[in-house]
Amino acid sequence: MKRILIADDHEAVRSGLRAVLEQRADWEVVAEATDGGKAVAAAIQSQPHVAILDFSMPRMTGVEVARRMRDYRLQTEILIFTVHNSGLIAQQAFEAGARAFLVKSDANKLLLAAVESLLMHRPFFCTNSIIEYDGGPGPHGERHHYGLTSREQLVVKLVAEGYSNKGISAILDLSVKTTEAHRAAAMRKLEVNSTAGLVRYAVRSGLVEA
Repeated sequence: MKRILIADDHEAVRSGLRAVLEQRADWEVVAEATDGGKAVAAAIQSQPHVAILDFSMPRMTGVEVARRMRDYRLQTEILIFTVHNSGLIAQQAFEAGARAFLVKSDANKLLLAAVESLLMHRPFFCTNSIIEYDGGPGPHGERHHYGLTSREQLVVKLVAEGYSNKGISAILDLSVKTTEAHRAAAMRKLEVNSTAGLVRYAVRSGLVEA
């Protein structure tokens, strides 16, 4: 029996994925998670063959979850699942260790093929109109800023979700001073001078959903 983890903060999405996946008699959804932290814990506990991770989850992106899973040396194949048809996210996903990238609009026709590919330890990368990762204008007309580290991106995501520096520090197990340094570095690189600017970037780059 092939074990599958689904991590997405929308119950309807998880239910839909489960219904599609469990059409296969030899596949079983053994765990579900509603945010990034729970996804890491569920992966460690259930040791799935495949993890389907929503990119825009609370607390951690699917890409950050993928990195954490690699840190724990889990032998899980990872699929990043997103509404954003973005070359930036796709590159981040593969750099983090994911081996499949799927836009949610393609799920009905491609999800089973993507999981089958991962179960054979083959990558799967197919979208309708993937945007090149070239530093040019993104899907909303903004210009991406690629200088942010993964930790800076995570801090920006948490800022956009409404967490204070103290709250972010608790989630990431950092000192408040270190969190403030990451936040300041992100603002400098993004050339913004307010929390609102960080939130706009987080929405436009797909770190959080609008």
